[in-house]
Amino acid sequence: MKIFRNRTSLLYLILIMAPLFFGCRGRVKEENKIIASASSAPLSRVTSEKYSIDKKVSVVTWKGSKVFAPEQAHTGYVYVSKGELMIEKGQLAGGAVEVDMNTITDPVHGSDNDLINHLKDADFFDVKKFPITTFVITRVASVNAENINVTGNLTIKGITHAVTFPAKIEVKGEIVNAIGKVTIDRTKWDVRYNSGKFYDNLADKAISDDIEFDMKIVATKD
Repeated sequence: MKIFRNRTSLLYLILIMAPLFFGCRGRVKEENKIIASASSAPLSRVTSEKYSIDKKVSVVTWKGSKVFAPEQAHTGYVYVSKGELMIEKGQLAGGAVEVDMNTITDPVHGSDNDLINHLKDADFFDVKKFPITTFVITRVASVNAENINVTGNLTIKGITHAVTFPAKIEVKGEIVNAIGKVTIDRTKWDVRYNSGKFYDNLADKAISDDIEFDMKIVATKD
């Protein structure tokens, strides 16, 4: 009787564990399917070729102006510290750019004057705390042979928003030339100085919320 009870207990244990065992195998198979499909999704990126941005000749031109005196605009430069473009079949497929905010320059007065120092302080870009601005491409839509629309995440002062802008790109051998222009609302990135959205009675001291960035990017194949 004792042997019978032991066999009965063993059989009972097997009956309990069998569904768990085969159920786990089923889940493993499903997980393997998910992993396989996820790993196969970005295979097209394998064909992309990386071009490193030439920071010696790549530059971003910025422009800001007063609300009631747009002719009194200030224009300057800020330079790329590093970045890369991914090219697939002669077309832009992705990339990322880092801009060193310490390189903000006024072409008339250089990089050390009241205007530039003010742009670097907490009223504007707080460069000491946030020295790097980044742009990461998330989508590229072709318009025609040379013209594209680029969408990506722009991070300024640690704040990220998606932006979309038109651009032109030319791929010749081992060199890529790209230009683009985007206008942003600076207040979305917490640049509020003399903004009519946050301060009253500014009169002629009001500064436009719009900042224009013209980008010239040159990259070479690695």
